[in-house]
Amino acid sequence: MHVHPPAEPGWRHARLAPSLAEVYRTIPIGSASRWRKMLAFAGPGYLVAVGYMDPGNWATDLAGGAQFGYALLSVILMSNLMAVLLQGLSSKLGIVTGRDLAQACRDHYSKPVSFMLWILCELAIAACDLAEVIGTAIALNLLFGIPLAWGIGITAFDVLLVLYLQNKGFRLLEALVIVLVGTAGVCFALLIFMAKPPAAGVMFGFAPPKELLNNPAMLYIAMGILGATVMPHNLYLHSSIVQTRKYEQNASGKREAVRYAFIDSTIALSFALFINAAILIIAAATFHGTPHANIAEIGDAYKLLTPLLGAGASTMFALALLASGQNSTLTGTLAGQIVMEGFLNIRLRPWLRRLITRAIAIVPAAIVAIVYGESGTAQLLVFSQVILSMQLSFAVFPLVGFTSDKLKMGEFVNPLWLKLLAYLIAFVIASLNIWLLVQTLAGLAGGGG
Repeated sequence: MHVHPPAEPGWRHARLAPSLAEVYRTIPIGSASRWRKMLAFAGPGYLVAVGYMDPGNWATDLAGGAQFGYALLSVILMSNLMAVLLQGLSSKLGIVTGRDLAQACRDHYSKPVSFMLWILCELAIAACDLAEVIGTAIALNLLFGIPLAWGIGITAFDVLLVLYLQNKGFRLLEALVIVLVGTAGVCFALLIFMAKPPAAGVMFGFAPPKELLNNPAMLYIAMGILGATVMPHNLYLHSSIVQTRKYEQNASGKREAVRYAFIDSTIALSFALFINAAILIIAAATFHGTPHANIAEIGDAYKLLTPLLGAGASTMFALALLASGQNSTLTGTLAGQIVMEGFLNIRLRPWLRRLITRAIAIVPAAIVAIVYGESGTAQLLVFSQVILSMQLSFAVFPLVGFTSDKLKMGEFVNPLWLKLLAYLIAFVIASLNIWLLVQTLAGLAGGGG
């Protein structure tokens, strides 16, 4: 007779198979100095930070800077602070319980609820992948003149790159992501130097503007920035990849891992803050107060940067876009694997899982690019962000609930102040995303009419 192991406190089942089994606990921590431990834990945060600077965020940052100058830098900062807290909770869930967020949902909710959450999450990953495919294709078009449809086809080969790197070790994948984040950062640092924004204007931009609530156009773009910043798949991703570290499986080992994982993601998200702020600052310094103040499309910004800022500006902009698109692709395909394995306990071969994820994004993107061209892909980019906004709360509320449950988390449960703050952020994000969805659908209906 087969005897099932007993369920753990707070969970219905015994611990499930490890998340991302091929890289689970493969990176040793050891008993080195504090700095070496920090370096050993550094990596997952950068994979997560990628989702906060993907091509889907670029349009809202460009529009915010071009129309309202530096005023919405405060919204980018606020979004980033929310992201730091939520990603901290995500890594804590993975380290303390040994479950990623998808596995935790499967273990806690009924089968129909879990299945619905999986469908919603797959839609979000496909939407995110769509933004990355389009962003990479636009970058290839801008840099090398490759037609959008061909560029979309080329992105299919990213699957092979991810598979190759993961087989060589998870550290190599993390290193590539960090190099690409650095590439985008250097490009934007040079662009800011060329744009010469006034230091005082930038500093005042980080203070919330008085007219934010009175100006519907400003509020709409602010909502867009906030709604597109926290990505649902990042919460699933982070709770899994922190488990690649071989930390001690006792209270002190987990406490140390939680602390270092939080430091890692906070530093990495600071880079995402810099890149998002840089896009807005460059748009503000270059387009605000000019005839181009209504610019919002990536391709239009590219064409105008060299005439306005000088030789090389457009190339750096497109190179940063290519780095962001490639990076987001790497992390999006990993998230897809985590979600399918966690919710359904189906373990497909990684190349097959990634090929399916890629096809879901590439087919609609290719059709739109062929039929409607660049303007169609810009609308598809907006639509992908709407889908992401709709799904976000279905990841945030379970995450906050699980980490606030003493039976599940034991001594690592969120203290009351953190629980209240996390729920406040969850409700703010949900309210903003509902508002943004209604406004976007109304705009699309109006545009369609």
